[in-house]
Amino acid sequence: MKSASFDYFRPTSLSEALALLAKYKDDCKILAGGQSLVPAMNFRLARPAILIDINDLAELDYVRAGDHGLHIGALTRHAAFHRRVVDGPLGALLSGVARHIAHYPIRQRGTFAGSLAHADPASEWCLVATTLDATVVAKSARGDRVIAVGDFFNGTFSTDLGADELLVEVRLPLMAQGWRTGFYEFSRRTGDFALGMALAALRIEGGVVREARLGIGGVSDRAIRLQKLEGTLVGRPALPEMIETVAREAWASFSPVGDIHASPEYRRDLIAAAVKRALTEAAA
Repeated sequence: MKSASFDYFRPTSLSEALALLAKYKDDCKILAGGQSLVPAMNFRLARPAILIDINDLAELDYVRAGDHGLHIGALTRHAAFHRRVVDGPLGALLSGVARHIAHYPIRQRGTFAGSLAHADPASEWCLVATTLDATVVAKSARGDRVIAVGDFFNGTFSTDLGADELLVEVRLPLMAQGWRTGFYEFSRRTGDFALGMALAALRIEGGVVREARLGIGGVSDRAIRLQKLEGTLVGRPALPEMIETVAREAWASFSPVGDIHASPEYRRDLIAAAVKRALTEAAA
């Protein structure tokens, strides 16, 4: 199939893009990578009257460390993270996760910020942002908003972005050398959407967990940070018995969704396995 007809704009400045958003609001969609939007349009699941292509806005293509952590611009492609964009555990984590995203050609076009704006529950970057407590910067002709990621996702394909707002930047907290990370994702084939995944980040001193971040994705209407289980981890030795205990608690405390790909019972077992593998990698 082909998309329904639409009008196309390609602004050459951020102010021009924001003016178009202010004018057309709910009638328009932003095109950055287009790896989710264009297929949805071709199947007529999305029928925007206006398409605003922001690919000429070179000012939004950057990754840099700053006062608020790692700043990721709206046009930064997945492929940028094939290499380590920052030293330390965060750079290693992002590089490792990036290779699980779809296929190589898609990673050349799709964007980090676009994944968050699309809000697919099976998005690896949504899980990273949720687990690491990211913030996003939304800009409109009315001004800027800095939104905590916990307030950003409203559910499947739904966010707190206003109709006239553009997600211009994502900020991830930097991680000192004492942090260790682990990521595990299960999909039926390489490049498929994840049926379940887990991300763990542990700051370990003297064999004891001092700080923890733990999240799961692909099993609900959004990525979920398991803050209660983070509390279980803190103050305990990073040993296999502890990891096994937390994996069992994850199994017992969460009721995942079911669909044509996996039943709730299957996903519950998958959560336990994914949490165990992510924590084992982080504690190694």
